[in-house]
Amino acid sequence: MLTVPVRQLGEAERPAVERLLDRDPYAAAQVAERVAARGLSWWRADGRILGYGGRRQVESLCWLGGHLTPVLAGPPAVAAFADQLGGEDRMCSSIVGEADAVLGLWDRLADRWGPAREVRPNQPLLATGAEAPIRPDPQVRLVRAGEVDRLFPASVAMYTEEVGVSPLTEDGGRGYRRRVTELVRSRRAYARFVDGEVVFKAELAVVTRRTAQVQGVWVAPHWRGRGIAAAAMAAVVRDALSRVAPTVSLYVNDFNVPARRVYARCGFRPVGTFATVLF
Repeated sequence: MLTVPVRQLGEAERPAVERLLDRDPYAAAQVAERVAARGLSWWRADGRILGYGGRRQVESLCWLGGHLTPVLAGPPAVAAFADQLGGEDRMCSSIVGEADAVLGLWDRLADRWGPAREVRPNQPLLATGAEAPIRPDPQVRLVRAGEVDRLFPASVAMYTEEVGVSPLTEDGGRGYRRRVTELVRSRRAYARFVDGEVVFKAELAVVTRRTAQVQGVWVAPHWRGRGIAAAAMAAVVRDALSRVAPTVSLYVNDFNVPARRVYARCGFRPVGTFATVLF
């Protein structure tokens, strides 16, 4: 029997949750953004936060919504979260977060939640707090509200290439288009246009007071190999640091050597390792 129970946390424990999230500002960014926006009340949040620890102490967290994300979860917490979650049907589309915790959860949940469509066990988590040491591309800019129709096909292509399934499958893409539109509206979507075509794009998919996390980085296939990505990313970093957050972070697949070279040229340095289990 577990001597330290897992429990669902509520708004009364928000200060303790925020202190814990602040201890791991890069790996916990996705959860921190949701807590800041929606709090912990079940009727407002778009997911649940489970806590591990004594009654007056929260040692680890696990966010369960569209994604399952453990935060500061060592082996005892991973075992406790898996014991709790294994009795539920899987509702999340992925498990993502710090690699040891994600892979530990998957080891314990695979028999009940499997099979996975793909497991990515080694995704370097990178961050920078300084502008890139290369000249930013002056043609990379924020996408305007009237340009969503031009951006959306590039976003679909990026998602399909990266995740392995199309975002148009479930509802014809309506939900994904809303997400793209919201990123544009909130001034978090960047692109370089050539003759009206998107040849580079990236988004600040997660924003907290500690970091802006870049996702959705994509170069049009017929523009790859021309060396545009590093300068384009430098432009994103410069704007994000000046306008949004004190650091910029991202995670990348270990096998994506060209992307890792681009990020290194832009001054990103390792701050951890992620893993992702895709369903």
